[in-house]
Amino acid sequence: MGGNIAILVLLGSFFLMVFLRFPIAYAVALSAVLCLLSQGSSLAVICQQMVKGISSFSLMAVPFFITMGVLMGSGGISEKLIALANACVGWMRGGMAMVNIVASYFFGGISGSAAADTASLGSILIPMMVDQGYDDDFSTAVTITSSCEGLLVPPSHNMVIYATTAGGISVGSLFLAGYVPGAILAISLMVGSYIISVKRNYPKGDKFSIKNLVRQLGISFWALAAVLIVVFGVVGGVFTATESAAIAVIYSLIVSVFIYKGLDWKGVWNVMGDCVNTLAIVLILISTSNVFGYCLTSLHVPDMAAHAITGITSNPIILALLLNLILLILGCIMDMSPIILIATPILLPIATSIGIDPVQFGIIMVLNCGIGLLTPPVGAVLFIGSAVAKIPMEKVVKATLPFYLCMIVTLLLITFVPAASLWLPSLFAK
Repeated sequence: MGGNIAILVLLGSFFLMVFLRFPIAYAVALSAVLCLLSQGSSLAVICQQMVKGISSFSLMAVPFFITMGVLMGSGGISEKLIALANACVGWMRGGMAMVNIVASYFFGGISGSAAADTASLGSILIPMMVDQGYDDDFSTAVTITSSCEGLLVPPSHNMVIYATTAGGISVGSLFLAGYVPGAILAISLMVGSYIISVKRNYPKGDKFSIKNLVRQLGISFWALAAVLIVVFGVVGGVFTATESAAIAVIYSLIVSVFIYKGLDWKGVWNVMGDCVNTLAIVLILISTSNVFGYCLTSLHVPDMAAHAITGITSNPIILALLLNLILLILGCIMDMSPIILIATPILLPIATSIGIDPVQFGIIMVLNCGIGLLTPPVGAVLFIGSAVAKIPMEKVVKATLPFYLCMIVTLLLITFVPAASLWLPSLFAK
């Protein structure tokens, strides 16, 4: 009975604080405190679990990846990747929408952040698209939905957080697993954009030119090489994820300051300030979520949730759909990192019991969380897109509806076609 009251206190207070719009780290920490008090446990457990949550070698990669992303994003790389994307797909009907989607794929591989993608690419591409005759709400919808590619395309610090939370999962395998789903998402969004562009008669760009494509590849090579260093370094076993992230930071610094000259040393100092702000949020979330996770585990909530969900049905297809639905609902009310930290211990055992590989489930979870970033009331990327474009959020949501459909189709493909996520990791494992 006491256990049931503690569970009610933990989850009830947490969801109440989420709906009251408490900062998520406070909601997680305070609900854990109330739960421990209701059990008469020592509050020293909180400090122990917070320290334990962030004293992980794998998590050292997170600050480095965040720093690499911010350095590259501020170092004048956005324009070069847009030019490369334009050379690839700008010639199509609705060419600038296609450029936006492909540029997000390239940029996502550097920043690993949907918010950074929307802020940096959106501030350039949305005004550019509007000037060329595209509707402002359509331009914003394309920008925010394509930014989710950056969560799937490595190196993504959210993948590192998932690997640490799930335990015993190779970061290299997760990195490789994201490429094909990221490409499927890009193609799906491009199909949606093309249909809308034909319907509304949006303009085409310049004719395709091999010469221009090769030239833009040469210019963008230094930016794209950062991703190759990280991914192939980790997969090839040359260095760990943490070491590769540290090397990538030094490389990004050299490229941004000396090759592209998009940053001076004063700019680098300002970038470091931004990194500290972002990192503080991420690490507070990780440490407080570990206390919450400790409470969940000690009260056997993961086992109870697993029995409750599997008690509804034993059909693996319905269970897989149910897992996606739970993650999508969580995405509407919580940010990405806390969902990964809190939901992974509960949902991963259910996923593996119906034959979903832990690496595949990582990709499913990240895409679900990405869709959550675009859904009200807590959609961070939705707010950023709305702010960058200076148009009401309701207008952006309405324009995004066809793209939600594209993202759901991609999500179902990744859920029910394991090869989409596992083909590349299995190829390199041989």
